[in-house]
Amino acid sequence: MDRPLEKKKWNNKRILTLVGITGLVGLIAASFYFTSGNSKLNVEADRISIVEIKKDNFQEFIPINGSVLPISSIYLDASVGGRVEEKYVEDGATLKKGDPIMRLSNTDQELTLIQQETQVLNLLTQSQIAQTNAQQVSINNRNQMADVEQAYKEAERVYQLNKKLLNEKAIGSQEFEKSKNEYNYQKERVNLTKQILKQDEVSTNQKAHQDKETYQRTQSALELMKRKIGDLIVRSPVDGQLTSFDAEIGQNKNAGERLGQIDVLTGFKVRADIDEHYINRIFPDLQGEFTIGDKAYKLRIKKVYTQVTNGRFQVDMEFINEVPKGIRRGQTLQIRLALSDETKAVLLAKGGFYQQTGGNWIFKLDKNGNTAYRVDIQLGRQNPEYYEVIKGLQPGDKVIVSSYETYDKVQELNIKR
Repeated sequence: MDRPLEKKKWNNKRILTLVGITGLVGLIAASFYFTSGNSKLNVEADRISIVEIKKDNFQEFIPINGSVLPISSIYLDASVGGRVEEKYVEDGATLKKGDPIMRLSNTDQELTLIQQETQVLNLLTQSQIAQTNAQQVSINNRNQMADVEQAYKEAERVYQLNKKLLNEKAIGSQEFEKSKNEYNYQKERVNLTKQILKQDEVSTNQKAHQDKETYQRTQSALELMKRKIGDLIVRSPVDGQLTSFDAEIGQNKNAGERLGQIDVLTGFKVRADIDEHYINRIFPDLQGEFTIGDKAYKLRIKKVYTQVTNGRFQVDMEFINEVPKGIRRGQTLQIRLALSDETKAVLLAKGGFYQQTGGNWIFKLDKNGNTAYRVDIQLGRQNPEYYEVIKGLQPGDKVIVSSYETYDKVQELNIKR
């Protein structure tokens, strides 16, 4: 007797179909899970950087490189042009003030000096002749004045005598009038001669003063020319070291051409380049610090050059208190330039996380240190080592500061140790 076969509920086709549906549902669920903002990711502890938030002294500063320079440099420019005839020293020589460096020759200047000297001698000769003539005129005028005064006195005597004789009826009126007229004439003559003498004296004095001024101007021009000729021997203006000296025998140098410079070695300064981003925050008296041989030294900004070149500007800094021994011109110093005073702050060490988060959030570890969650934060000031935490973290919190390059969509990190 045939028995009806019981139909199988889980045949191969149904099982395969069910597996496929389950896999599809799982894939959809996984996709939803990882894109819904609640995704998790397993990370190895040795592949991330974990730091602890701390409260400590904080100072905003920027790292800059400075170059050591002499405290001052005096440029040597040719005050007169000429041909290089002789060199007394070479580049790098240490000089005292007034030491000769090189000698130039300039025949045109030397000829002009001779002409100037001849002109001064001519003026001096003419002045002496004019003074002699003035003295002779003065003597003649005084002699003339003496004659006029003598004639006036004689006329006055006769007039007074005749006046008396007329009263006594000893002479006639005609003779009296004659003596009176002579007296008045001699009197007017005295007054006129005095005026002439006074005018001659003023004129003579003016002429002498003008001649003296002309002579002095010419003498000053001669002295200036002599100094120009003296400048053909180039000398050191100060004590220091000759650098950038460029001159060869037979070479022609034009007036105003740079010959070299003298570096004053009594002290040093530091010139540093700073990014133009900080130009509004840099001003004199800001202080910086650098280290040589495990010893810290301090600097202070003395001068700010506001001209920006290739995105950078320069400052000159002076040493505070102590200058490192053995420091040399051209030496490079790595300086921490402080932009603020030192204060207490909650600090977060810098790391690669900032590139993806912009400092708006960070992964913070739980108390067990096995899981990290996103938390919103707010950062303030910064220096090359730390950010100042304004909000979102407290001292003792632990956070991940390494790169978040693959964590953009991840909300939770499981840390495998």
